Amino acid sequence: MRRYFARKLITYGITFFAAVTIDWTIPHLMPGDPIATLMATLQLQDERTYRAIYNSIDKAFRTDLPLWKQYYYFWSLLFHGNLGFSIINYPTKVTALITNCAPYTLALLLPAILLSWYAGNKVGAMAARRKVLDNTALPVSYALTATPYMWLAMIMAWLFTIIFRFFPSSGGYDPTQIPGWSQSFITSLAYHWFLPFASLFLVAFGGWAIGMRNMIIYELESDYSHYLEALGAPRRLVRKYAFRNAMLPQITGLALQLGTILAGALVTEIVFSYPGLGYQIYRAITNKDYFVIQGIFLFIIVGVLIANFIVDIVYVLVDPRTRIGMQGGQA
Repeated sequence: MRRYFARKLITYGITFFAAVTIDWTIPHLMPGDPIATLMATLQLQDERTYRAIYNSIDKAFRTDLPLWKQYYYFWSLLFHGNLGFSIINYPTKVTALITNCAPYTLALLLPAILLSWYAGNKVGAMAARRKVLDNTALPVSYALTATPYMWLAMIMAWLFTIIFRFFPSSGGYDPTQIPGWSQSFITSLAYHWFLPFASLFLVAFGGWAIGMRNMIIYELESDYSHYLEALGAPRRLVRKYAFRNAMLPQITGLALQLGTILAGALVTEIVFSYPGLGYQIYRAITNKDYFVIQGIFLFIIVGVLIANFIVDIVYVLVDPRTRIGMQGGQA
């Protein structure tokens, strides 16, 4: 297992380097000048003053250097834990922006990923052996998984904020509330959190339910299931083994689903103006704020890689055949 995890760490290290390089490259290839955008807010009339301030900001952010030097300084600052400053919100640090926005995004992602995975697998397993549930849950699941995150978010925002007025349409909490651990503030947080969470949960739920239902049917028709039935094993025992084997592809799919649901969370936050990383990166792209774009995508890259590595560990622990294969390879 040490060799296995060593190979995985090398693979993730190479992936991290390539992803971070792309993360740095894309904002620098974007058209436009972020410093000129910042200078436009100052509304300076004197050309000499404008040029002097422009040059000082350009030098402070090292955007006057050749690209290879900017790339070098990027890695140098990264290893020191410094992601730079926001150009538009100067002198706010990028790490401060991420620290403020990440809890909102994580509060959407973690419950949506875990609950949709658990509920989808349960409903899919039940639909595989109950005809009534299969005829009702399966079409709904197909409709949900085929629905884009942004489209469902827009429908829910229109339905529940404009038509029925059950939930607020934007923000992370009521602006009249003072952030803290008071019951009113937590209630306001939950009230603003529900619709973004529900849109992510429903789309992901449909995919998990369909996947588990198909895997259960496949396992029940496999040779070992028929062999157990021929030996007189109870139907419940056969289904238990089928469920355990069907869970293995679902665990692998969990790692693949992370990137998809993360992208869904970003666009969902934009629809609801939810103050997470998605809404912040939308503002950064609009204002060409290089360092904020780099910092947020770096946070996302690290989070997805760590989550995938955890899924790899869980897969090894859950599937004994993986450990046997490792031992056989070493032998």
